[in-house]
Amino acid sequence: MAMTTDAVLELIKETAEQVIRPRWRALSSGDIAEKNPGDFVTVADQESEVLLTEALQRAYPDALIVGEEATAADPSLVDGLCRAEHAFVVDPVDGTRNFVEGTADYAVMIGEVRAGEIVRGWIWQPEHDAAWVAERGAGTWRNGERVTRSAPDPQHLRAETSMRNLRRSPPPPQIAELNWTAFSCGIDYPKLCAGGNDVLIYRAIKPWDHIPGALMVRELGGVARLINGQDYQGQTRGGPLVVTAGEPGWPIVADWVTGAL
Repeated sequence: MAMTTDAVLELIKETAEQVIRPRWRALSSGDIAEKNPGDFVTVADQESEVLLTEALQRAYPDALIVGEEATAADPSLVDGLCRAEHAFVVDPVDGTRNFVEGTADYAVMIGEVRAGEIVRGWIWQPEHDAAWVAERGAGTWRNGERVTRSAPDPQHLRAETSMRNLRRSPPPPQIAELNWTAFSCGIDYPKLCAGGNDVLIYRAIKPWDHIPGALMVRELGGVARLINGQDYQGQTRGGPLVVTAGEPGWPIVADWVTGAL
């Protein structure tokens, strides 16, 4: 049986309470591994992804479920995303390094794609008690209240990036601030939606990181677009990804990023 948007959110919250939050600030060395140097995975990531994937697969037996940890084990899994008629992406603990370090800036995220377009997205920030949800055409919501934000002044943009080379490249005068992201898209995108920043720039475009937040930004009148000009719908190539809270700022930032590559 198909799951309502609220039902998926409850699934995420229940999974977090069951297997993620009990491990926050309580991980032992045996609970942590590295997929690559500096790229952590914990038992919380693994166990929560299994629970989320199984529940989604029961509700949608014909859908492709692309989980971050499942893709680490089988990289070919993500290749089916662009061809799938119906798919979900699952990021069981977004910001795993933050989670390992005991900071509150981590999230659990799910995104839904139909025929190559993002249609629903969920971001649950357990330690901030903040649930962000978006449906295509129905807006972006935080804890049950609809979110609005005004477009930023394109001559005074506050940008955040995870790209180290951009921090070494002089920004254009329209970028008034340039800071690091939280290294968790599940923290970054809601911050932009709430007006805490205006621009996000990412080199890595893993779909489980960006699908939920990209929809939320669009529902508020913003832009999530690859540097090649394509609107982001879960592509794995064509980055970097430039996200702006309004259309006028996008070409300014995109030109700068292109020149810095």
